Amino acid sequence: MIDTDTLRREADQPSEALRCDLQSVIDDLVAAFEGDLVFDWMLRADRYRDSGRQGFFSALIRHVAFGVARIDRPVSGGAAAVWLPANAVSPVSIFKEIQLAPAMVRATGWSRIPRLLALQAAINRQHPEGREHAYLWFLGVRPEARGLGVGSRLLRAASRRLDSTGMAAYLETQTERNVALYRRHGFEVVSEFRARHDAPPQWGMWREPRTDAD
Repeated sequence: MIDTDTLRREADQPSEALRCDLQSVIDDLVAAFEGDLVFDWMLRADRYRDSGRQGFFSALIRHVAFGVARIDRPVSGGAAAVWLPANAVSPVSIFKEIQLAPAMVRATGWSRIPRLLALQAAINRQHPEGREHAYLWFLGVRPEARGLGVGSRLLRAASRRLDSTGMAAYLETQTERNVALYRRHGFEVVSEFRARHDAPPQWGMWREPRTDAD
């Protein structure tokens, strides 16, 4: 049973995930991205899909994000926002590629590895260069916590932090509903693309920092 008042209050002033919180973060993102259009297109379609998605997020959060990204979450869990600095967006090292490869293959199955590679290449092509910014890599809310404004509260808290330092932000999203949500928080569409002709559409969105005058 979700304590909605507590969850909203914690999302308004999220905590930064510690190592001991990582499994909770992973579990929240796994639940949040079940049924996601791009993940459904990319991940294997057999009975190992759920465990593949679990391994996918575990590898990325533990071996790429933690120690580099800022991971915001309500202290009780239920949602997470993973913010990478722009200088961490470039392709990972060969060592990291090797480290991540088994989990990626388990997540996609051999037949869908080309989809994963196409998605990675498309995202890299679209990502803005030449200006420092924060990259919202993942924002997910567990299904049972949706409709409570938790995602908006996490975004609002991050926007205040970014505005205080004059930092721009960028993200990708894959539904028009989310485009509308992010627009309410100051993001504007700067690109629309597909990883391949058979992939779902995605939108790249950029946010300029706001000042008191704004």
